[in-house]
Amino acid sequence: MEREHPYVTEYMDRSMVKDRDEESGQYTETVTDEEIAEFVRNSNGLTTSEVADEFDYERPTAYRRLKSLEESGDVQSRKIGNSLLWESSE
Repeated sequence: MEREHPYVTEYMDRSMVKDRDEESGQYTETVTDEEIAEFVRNSNGLTTSEVADEFDYERPTAYRRLKSLEESGDVQSRKIGNSLLWESSE
């Protein structure tokens, strides 16, 4: 009986929930920037890990998406200790 490596199985499970563009073959985002910004706006501040957990992202992916939202003025961050706290920019 052949056993699959747990990381391969985990990666496959995550990749199966993404949409793939039929023309380019590239994966597209299934969560919009607005959904992430709304989640942050409806909180009293969230860490990158909390956002990653909510949207089933790896932490670096959540950070990249949040940083992009910060650059566009939708959210803001502030450093607390060794963590970033993401909150509404309104």
